[in-house]
Amino acid sequence: MLHRLLHQDVQRRRAMVAAHVVAEPARCVECGICSFNCPLGIDVRSHARQGLPIADSHCLTCGECVARCPRGTLRLETSEVFQPRDERGEG
Repeated sequence: MLHRLLHQDVQRRRAMVAAHVVAEPARCVECGICSFNCPLGIDVRSHARQGLPIADSHCLTCGECVARCPRGTLRLETSEVFQPRDERGEG
């Protein structure tokens, strides 16, 4: 009985998303404002310069670096990590 209730709950959940910070390296002028404003001290600038997403497990995806970047180099990107089935059992 409990297993069935839990199964139904999982089936009805909305898709969850994971967010990470991505950069457009051509826009980066290496000012360091992003790294300076990171509350965890992550070297965001080096990621931005190389065009690498911030995959640091300590990143909170708070968006502070994105908000502070004067050139619009950074953005938060989301991706689905769980896609539930619809009520008909499809998907």
